[in-house]
Amino acid sequence: MALSTAVREAFLAEAHIASLAVDAGPGRAPLTVPVWYDYSPGGEIRFLTDGDSLKAQLIAKAGRLSILVQRTSPTYRYVSVEGPVVRSNPSTLEELTRISSRYLPPDAVSGYVHGSDLKVLVTFRMRPEHWLSADLGAVA
Repeated sequence: MALSTAVREAFLAEAHIASLAVDAGPGRAPLTVPVWYDYSPGGEIRFLTDGDSLKAQLIAKAGRLSILVQRTSPTYRYVSVEGPVVRSNPSTLEELTRISSRYLPPDAVSGYVHGSDLKVLVTFRMRPEHWLSADLGAVA
């Protein structure tokens, strides 16, 4: 059963590992990689990556990407969203701290942040445009 707007946005706002997919060009399947991300209902999806990575290069070229998050334990639920990249900028300490805090235990965040090379990180922002969602155990 498809999720309501409020439920799908709340699910996306949870700290899932996202599968990001971006066009890899002619003769290639999309590049699909896991990412940590940040999202608040009604807003943009933000994630960081190395600015010199293949992922960053393909995102800059394509200007669009897809993100899929899922839950596999009862009940199976997923949200897939696709849209344009609306901004990219050098990552800030606040962005790195905020996103890593969603995924790491509190006592590990500082070490992770200070061990990261902030000079090479880029933050991308994607505006959700097209949504697919389902809860395969939901009852109508």
